[in-house]
Amino acid sequence: MPKHSRRLLRGIGLVCALALGATACGGSDDGGSSQKSVSEADIQAALEEGGTLTVWAWEPTLEQVAADFEKEHPGVEVNLVNAGTHNDHYTALQNAISAKKGVPDVAQIEYYAMGQYALTKQLTDLKPFGADKLSGTFSPGPWNGVKAGGEGVYALPMDSGPMALFYNKKVFDKYDIEVPTTWAEYLDAARDLRKANPKAYITADAGDAGFTTSMLWQAGSRPYTVNGTEVKVDFSDQGAKTFTDTWQKLIDEKLLAPVTNWTDEWYKGLGDGTIATLATGAWMPANLASGVKDAAGDWRVAPLPQWTAGGGASAENGGSALALPELGKNEALAYAFVEYANAGEGVQTRLDNGAFPATTADLQSTKFQDTAFPYFGGQKANKIFAESAANVADDWSYLPYQVYANSIFNDTVGKAYVSDTTLTEGLKSWQEASVKYGAEQGFTVEK
Repeated sequence: MPKHSRRLLRGIGLVCALALGATACGGSDDGGSSQKSVSEADIQAALEEGGTLTVWAWEPTLEQVAADFEKEHPGVEVNLVNAGTHNDHYTALQNAISAKKGVPDVAQIEYYAMGQYALTKQLTDLKPFGADKLSGTFSPGPWNGVKAGGEGVYALPMDSGPMALFYNKKVFDKYDIEVPTTWAEYLDAARDLRKANPKAYITADAGDAGFTTSMLWQAGSRPYTVNGTEVKVDFSDQGAKTFTDTWQKLIDEKLLAPVTNWTDEWYKGLGDGTIATLATGAWMPANLASGVKDAAGDWRVAPLPQWTAGGGASAENGGSALALPELGKNEALAYAFVEYANAGEGVQTRLDNGAFPATTADLQSTKFQDTAFPYFGGQKANKIFAESAANVADDWSYLPYQVYANSIFNDTVGKAYVSDTTLTEGLKSWQEASVKYGAEQGFTVEK
């Protein structure tokens, strides 16, 4: 996914010094939550009264959702604003929050970034609206993400990224390579492919924080422990060792294409068969269909390889939610829109337009699971994605300053891909740098 700039990361979510107390960030004459219970009657009254909602989001399927919501509630106008994606979006949002001016009523926020906004009380806790009663509506990974390591519910999940293995069947068939079910088999497949075609690689990996944390998640590593402003960072557990032992071999034996994701070179490799697999989130099909059109029919989907034969563990990679910034207005109306989009009729609208659900009922529905993907030769890939979503452990935590931590990944772990530094050494450096930054920001950090 696109990288975040360091300039952005130093400012997001931590502009209010944590050492002075997170409550310093809340409250304004421009809006803000009273945190009193909001009943269904209150929400219906807000819908009847109507008004204008400003929604900052880059997700394209929300356009139809907004139009449908307006049609159903004629007194409501939804002003959908694309303030940019990822770093541009967060920069604009933080600038508005800092200025206490122009803060949107609803904002799209990725799961890994949720904690830094929630901890500094820049998001409205949706429990008083009854959002906690929706816990069974969503799959474990996304629901854990919107809780942001705490007891509140700071958003409603919009989509999810349960991981799977996308592989080029044409390449595997050509070189008589079996689809790996374990990461040990994946390593063997990488060796076999490289031997059969020195120009081909099992996958591309030039070092990516999101991918690495997802792989650690699946391997059982839990490097981040968060309890309010008390944080622990530790990459020395067995899960981390399990991951690094295998991935270091892929690096040392030069079995990974040194190509950065989302570049022209990457797309070219996916298209011509020199990059044979991707371990990534279930949102990937639309990107393959649009970015690697000539390889339609060549690719298939398989369950994510396991660290232990016969296992079923998965992890999330990507995904986002809709939250109510604390300084926004029209909270009851804003919540009505968020619930409509992410837990109501808007979900099917988004699915019909290519979104991947976070809702358990849709993941388990026959209609969803029986959807055939022409790009994957008619394969019903959603069956694999749905099973993956059900197998995501829900005890993973991100740092409250994960966006910053990810920004220094290439300066620490990333060195393992371009020098004699090992992944283990790189993770240790990442740990030390993350601990140092957290302490500087006022967190109590345990090493």
